[in-house]
Amino acid sequence: MERTHLDVCDRTCKQLGHLKVHHRVHIEEHPYGCDVCNKTFSVRSSLKRHQCVHTGECRYGCDVCDKTFKQMEHLKVHQRVHTGERPYGCDVCDKTFSDRSNLKIHQHVHTGDRPYGCDVCNKTFSGRRNLKMHQRVHTGERPYGCDMCNKTFSCSSSLKVHQRVHTGERPYSCDVCDKTFKQLDHLKVHQRVHTGERPYRCDVCSKTFSRKFFLKKHLLSCCNERS
Repeated sequence: MERTHLDVCDRTCKQLGHLKVHHRVHIEEHPYGCDVCNKTFSVRSSLKRHQCVHTGECRYGCDVCDKTFKQMEHLKVHQRVHTGERPYGCDVCDKTFSDRSNLKIHQHVHTGDRPYGCDVCNKTFSGRRNLKMHQRVHTGERPYGCDMCNKTFSCSSSLKVHQRVHTGERPYSCDVCDKTFKQLDHLKVHQRVHTGERPYRCDVCSKTFSRKFFLKKHLLSCCNERS
């Protein structure tokens, strides 16, 4: 059977109807709406899976935590959070991922592809999820709230980092010394003390720094002296 090809991407389909459905991903057409909430979907099957959230038909539960899922496949992907399994590896670098979709988004780093653009500003993103989080800058939406204080956040990862202020959790530890950190980025900056890495360079005098903050502070004095 002849396969139908889409010009926007490399996807091929056996039937023209399937190709039309897939094309909605690129034009962001969502004709199927939920009667209970405001979510919309590009295909009817996705709407049906979503509706079980409201009907309570999420039958597959995690044995470790209280999360439930509509499909067994989604449960299996979630369980990798607890097992640490990351079966999908990048062919270019050594990074691995727990699900295939995150791998595809990561591969845009190597290809430079940023297909998702913001309608308000000119920023582009490699993944749809990153675009949605960015759009909250313009809308002011902060849907993730802390249960212990009144602070709200635009993404769940920022909320998780904030909650460590209350719990005192410092999950990232240095292999060289005993220091621990709340954020992975802070650990990476600290490790430069041991490695001697100084990735930030001044274009005026060629001095290097371990942190961007130190470079910015230096530029104020360096540029003033030169001028």
